Amino acid sequence: MSESVAVVRACRPNFLVLGPLCVGLGLAIAWRQDASPALLDTVLVFIGALLAHAAVNLINEYEDFTSGLDLMTDRTPFSGGSGALPEIPSAANRVLWAGLGTLGLVIAIGGYFLWLRGLPMLVLGAAGVILVLTYTRWITRSPWLCLLAPGIGFGPVMVLGSLIALGARLDTAAIVCAGVAMLLVSELLLINQIPDAETDQKIGRRHLAITLGKNAASKLVAGLLLSSYLLIITAVSASVLSLWCLLALAPLPAALWVSLRLPDVLLRPEHLNRVLGINVAVLLSTLALLIFGLSL
Repeated sequence: MSESVAVVRACRPNFLVLGPLCVGLGLAIAWRQDASPALLDTVLVFIGALLAHAAVNLINEYEDFTSGLDLMTDRTPFSGGSGALPEIPSAANRVLWAGLGTLGLVIAIGGYFLWLRGLPMLVLGAAGVILVLTYTRWITRSPWLCLLAPGIGFGPVMVLGSLIALGARLDTAAIVCAGVAMLLVSELLLINQIPDAETDQKIGRRHLAITLGKNAASKLVAGLLLSSYLLIITAVSASVLSLWCLLALAPLPAALWVSLRLPDVLLRPEHLNRVLGINVAVLLSTLALLIFGLSL
């Protein structure tokens, strides 16, 4: 495998759909407000989201490799990184520079929207850049911040940032959708930290799967996951979201299955991997269906 292929793998392309889905929420809310985003702005927002997600993945891969974590981790399809750098160690510097270069492109796109939209873009954009640069090395040492940071990055920063970049306004529906994304993404990162808890602890990380223990973390996973659906139901009941947004409840039976099954498979890797996979499908389908419901 060449160094270039290692860089592509380190981006974790299979997981990059999450950013565009969060941007899609912002775009759907903009349409709901009868805003008319320019095509260039829409394309740039989607590109920026993809690049931001790729940047955090690349920097995370570099940090995990240089800390020695990658050499200790038992990788699964959903945790433990791509494994690209342990296979091609010589690609480490290229992965780092790819991450920093990608982040530079995100900042350049953000600069355009800062010029176009003003101060709100500076606040959200700066928060996003700080999260990308500090997550692996520092945020993972603070249990509750480690839980909240990914959700904040993909929820308030990405959903609300997209909305502002597209010339729409913040409203209650936007805040609800950002909250749904925040809960789902924080839950996703927490559940995916469970298989890595022992090895993460060896290099000084202190996320909640370590500090609370796996059983307590699995209960928190269920609470976050089911709270996202409760938030949608509450928003529809209050007429903040339309009835069509109840389509996003279609994955709820699978979410309940994940919540009930997870505590029983914590020490059974082959069964845990299935739960992790279904959890990813639940998250992606919920966001996609919420976008669809907002667009009707």
